[in-house]
Amino acid sequence: MEINQHELYEYARQRLKQKKRLYFHFILFFLGSIFCIIANKLLNVKPEMDWYLWVITIWFFIFVLHFIRVFITDSFMNKKWERAQIDKLMLQQERKIEQLQKDIDKKNNTAQ
Repeated sequence: MEINQHELYEYARQRLKQKKRLYFHFILFFLGSIFCIIANKLLNVKPEMDWYLWVITIWFFIFVLHFIRVFITDSFMNKKWERAQIDKLMLQQERKIEQLQKDIDKKNNTAQ
């Protein structure tokens, strides 16, 4: 397998793993929410307060953060984005070095 194809394969494998974890998190959230409701309402675990609402709300917030990371952040901040940023920064550094070299050359020419 070529290096380029191997990188594409690894990226696809990593994305698949992320999505599988997100789907598992959703199923766990769904079943956990049902369990919390049943524990509070049917099994009378602290029935005087609706604590399950807090648990579900906090867990949902964590799930939304996980979703954002998988489908929004990681989808555009991937290896291509990293390479583009590195290339951009390297180009900026090269330009600064060229400018410094020109300044040094000017000073050397005026000093002579």
